[in-house]
Amino acid sequence: MPSFEYDVVVVGAGPSGSMTARYAAMGGCRTLLIEKRQEIGSPVRCGEGLARHFVEDTALPFDRKWVGREVKGAKIFSPDGTELTIEEEHAGNEVGIVLERDAFDKAVAKEAAKAGADIWLKTTATAVLKDDGWVRGVRAKRLEDEITITAKCVVAADGYESQVGRWAGFNTRLKAGDITGTLQYRLTNIGPGHDFPDYCEFWLGTVAPAGYIWVFPKDEITANVGIGVSLDRLKHRHDIKGFLDRWIAKDPRMRRAQPLDMVTGGVSTSPPVSKSVGNGIALVGDAARMIDPITGGGIGNGITAGMILGKVLSTCNEAGDFSLEALQAYEKAWRAKLENNLYRNWLAKNKLVTLTDQEFDDIVKILAEVGVTKLSVRAILQVLKQHKPALVAKFAEFI
Repeated sequence: MPSFEYDVVVVGAGPSGSMTARYAAMGGCRTLLIEKRQEIGSPVRCGEGLARHFVEDTALPFDRKWVGREVKGAKIFSPDGTELTIEEEHAGNEVGIVLERDAFDKAVAKEAAKAGADIWLKTTATAVLKDDGWVRGVRAKRLEDEITITAKCVVAADGYESQVGRWAGFNTRLKAGDITGTLQYRLTNIGPGHDFPDYCEFWLGTVAPAGYIWVFPKDEITANVGIGVSLDRLKHRHDIKGFLDRWIAKDPRMRRAQPLDMVTGGVSTSPPVSKSVGNGIALVGDAARMIDPITGGGIGNGITAGMILGKVLSTCNEAGDFSLEALQAYEKAWRAKLENNLYRNWLAKNKLVTLTDQEFDDIVKILAEVGVTKLSVRAILQVLKQHKPALVAKFAEFI
């Protein structure tokens, strides 16, 4: 069986994996990035929204090739159609740029390659190599060949279904209520209305039980139109298509809209993992449950954590120490940056799913009347507490 040796092997060439590989290679690690698919970035599995600041924060060269549409902000719609507009600066981590996700993922991987990382496609991890409490690499299938890749550190960047994390002994089990099933069309020939295509849209209530419907513009007549529904609210997985199709049928803008593609999938809407590092192993991005539990968005958090991890791996390599203790620098840094918001949003999500359509109507109506400057749980609840405290009684712990 052929064997290869690297300082770091990153499993999964999504944005968080590629960003990790980029910064690890920049810091001098012999880095290998492996991807099980034959093309990085395809198939697309998300709404493709990203706040601009993440691009600047991670020093990713801006390229209009991976920008589908730049939007002015977000519009939140209650079940009765009440509309709340929030400008882009305060609209959250999934608003600002609507990506061409396949091109974006390739761009991040390109930066990893420029930094010196090797990239192998059609290479699937099949097991982790363990020795005396350490992860020492992965066994993989590259095209038709069985190979081993030894490494000082393995990075699990293989998505919310992460097998690498489980093989390494991490508890990554999820409850049905912490998984959101998704389905998205790319629709074209969309008509005017609600300031389309200048805003990302989020439609709340029983149109998408314990989730929401989104409209993320791609150009003047085209948008990603998708839905997320908590799995514990579905009798059958295919019901999710029915929810979205019924909503589309009722929106006058979609009367002559036609699909260009359709993708299905799932995201975790859980708290982050309790542990993301071990001896010779680290989890990043969706594999570490860094997806926002309310919005289901994870690109920005993933590339942020990938940058942090890549820098820590470089430091570990210089010291010749990839132990759990040495990797704690990554654990502490990403949690300081992301964990509080992720955990609070998970707790808030569990309250939000209990709201009735009437309660959503009341909340959005108040916010639209008095205004809210930031699309965050805390900011919204503080406004509601001032104007209608009875509405936020069940959220008292978050204020």
